[in-house]
Amino acid sequence: MASDSRSALRFFVLQADLFGSCDTQYSKAEPVHRGEAPLCPRCGSILGMLPWLPPCRAEVELQGQDFGDFVEGPGNEVLISARTADAFRKEALTGLLGFHPVEVVRLKRKRRGAPTSEAPRYFSVTASFGHGAVDEARSRLRHAQPVKCPECRSAGLESIHGFALEAGSWRNEDVFYARGLQGLIVVSERFAGFVQKHGLTNLRLIPTEEYVWDPLRLGPP
Repeated sequence: MASDSRSALRFFVLQADLFGSCDTQYSKAEPVHRGEAPLCPRCGSILGMLPWLPPCRAEVELQGQDFGDFVEGPGNEVLISARTADAFRKEALTGLLGFHPVEVVRLKRKRRGAPTSEAPRYFSVTASFGHGAVDEARSRLRHAQPVKCPECRSAGLESIHGFALEAGSWRNEDVFYARGLQGLIVVSERFAGFVQKHGLTNLRLIPTEEYVWDPLRLGPP
């Protein structure tokens, strides 16, 4: 994929570090309260799953040796540790919504032996729907159908072999869903520095130009 000579901005896909030393996962515990699914304001397409409303109760499962600061589960919500939430607010980063306290009703552990620290307090957050849009000309995406809506740019995706954002479309969000790729959490270079500064665990940052998703093994378009 061609590099962007017009901009030095870098972006990353944010994912949990599965099978890592701090691999932690969660599931929602009943009763689960849900709101209305987010919709594109222009075409009405559904952009995400039904939001998880407070009070939030969860079961947390420790797969690794210690609890992670970032925890994925079902839906668009992720859990972040209290120290992550505090630092995010203090450093005035943007793009995370909610910050609802989570009551952990059950802790499960796959490995033998006690973790090296107690489970942190967790908060439920979601990434905002940002204005940054995928640049089709500079991305390697295979669509199942043509992109019709210029606002959300939703279309069935079959594979991703690196992508870039349109120059000038990003509006300084640090954590967001990009228009045209609503299923991936994208973060800014500033957020990448924030992760390194605080040593946050159980997450991976993949440069957008290197991100590959190809479940059907179709190869690049």
